[in-house]
Amino acid sequence: MDAITVTNLVKRYPHTLAVDDISFTLPQGGVLGLLGGNGAGKTTTISMLLGLLVPTSGQITVLGHDIARDRFKALERMNFSSPYIALPARLSVEENLRVYGHLYNVPNLRRRIAELTGQFHLGALLARPAGELSAGQKTRVALAKSLINKPDLLLLDEPTASLDPDTGDYVRTMLEAYRAETNAAILLASHNMAEVERLCDTVLMLKAGKIVDQGTPDALIARYGREDLEQVFLDIARREEP
Repeated sequence: MDAITVTNLVKRYPHTLAVDDISFTLPQGGVLGLLGGNGAGKTTTISMLLGLLVPTSGQITVLGHDIARDRFKALERMNFSSPYIALPARLSVEENLRVYGHLYNVPNLRRRIAELTGQFHLGALLARPAGELSAGQKTRVALAKSLINKPDLLLLDEPTASLDPDTGDYVRTMLEAYRAETNAAILLASHNMAEVERLCDTVLMLKAGKIVDQGTPDALIARYGREDLEQVFLDIARREEP
């Protein structure tokens, strides 16, 4: 069973076509990169996958559940991380993790928080209010929160933004290990092309709400005759559409 199946998905606003008839699948255990410049439709697509936005038309199936009808059955088996969405600022890091753990009915929650504290080096941060953390610290806490329920599907929006290179590499290694251990599927939106090349099996290139190209990172690099995915991204972003 595919973790995600999207069919003819459209999101239209009064003066904007944010997502323009896109279709794709993400197999269980796979990692799919969702790439595109600002305004390409990445965040809108993720918001519809989470059920936060209602599509204008099209169908979304997540972990075997139609998001339009069975959203909550899908949500209990998935999670989401973005450094751009703030956690409750007055709650401590530990309180935040406890709140989200209870929302997902996580068994042995104290032990799970201890595991994540070790993995993300949060020990010195547990008692601090989330609103007082640095950008990099908030990113690590957001990632820990996204794994609190050991999700079968993980949606990541710029997961290593604001992290220094060493911590960013550690997080990518941890995500690779989590995927190998659990067979979780990951949808990754990122502007870090080296990260996408490393983590993703398949890449969708979005522009103005449309999928304009797709394939493995190596296949896209070869197709455009470039040395890396960043050069491919620039070619597509700067290409004049007919």
